[in-house]
Amino acid sequence: MAKLNQIIAVEKSVKAKAAQELGDAQREVQKPTLLSGIARNYQPKDEEGEQLPPESTRVQVRADEVLKGLGSSLTRLFDVTASKDATNSVATADVVVDDEVLLSNVPVTYLLFLEKQLTELHAFVRKLPVLDNAESWVFNDSADCWSTEPVRTVRTKKVPFNHVKAEATEKHPAQVDVYFEDVAIGYWTTVKFSGALPAKRVSVLIERIEKLQHAVKFAREEANNTEILDRKVGDRVFGYLLR
Repeated sequence: MAKLNQIIAVEKSVKAKAAQELGDAQREVQKPTLLSGIARNYQPKDEEGEQLPPESTRVQVRADEVLKGLGSSLTRLFDVTASKDATNSVATADVVVDDEVLLSNVPVTYLLFLEKQLTELHAFVRKLPVLDNAESWVFNDSADCWSTEPVRTVRTKKVPFNHVKAEATEKHPAQVDVYFEDVAIGYWTTVKFSGALPAKRVSVLIERIEKLQHAVKFAREEANNTEILDRKVGDRVFGYLLR
């Protein structure tokens, strides 16, 4: 007995062949010259008249025969697709992670959906922002995000000072140089906040997604090993259409 994975493997080629034959049939019936024929015989008005040979063109394409041939080729496609869809409706498998059944009796069509979604989720999680490892972070319940410990820094201001190089005399003014010094005028207390995630947390998420991806693929392979429910519908469909 054939398995679901076997019918899936041949479905693509059956579809391609049916599409090609349908296209060929459409081109044939759309050429009036192939569907047309004629027979002409010439008879002169009297016995002395010119004798001309008969003319004839045979019909090369018969629409009814094209329909029958197309029905025959499409019957295989109808049967393959019906068998696949019927089997898909009963093909199920359990998704098992770490020897635990996470999902039971999952239809193969849903397993395919899961595979696609997990691929997109994996790409998303890999790009999640992570906390700067140059900082020390703790979770701040009041802010509902991560924060650093308060860091106190000094705020300074440049203050000018005079340096007297020479005292003033009766004849000369004092010689003074002006220089600036940083003088503390206050303090900043800084706390950094972040809505990013710890790198370890992101790594764990990626690991879990990849583990689930493997489990879903394994389940799909198991479901695809279901025996085919053989369906013969093509003959009935085209028997009705072409009778």
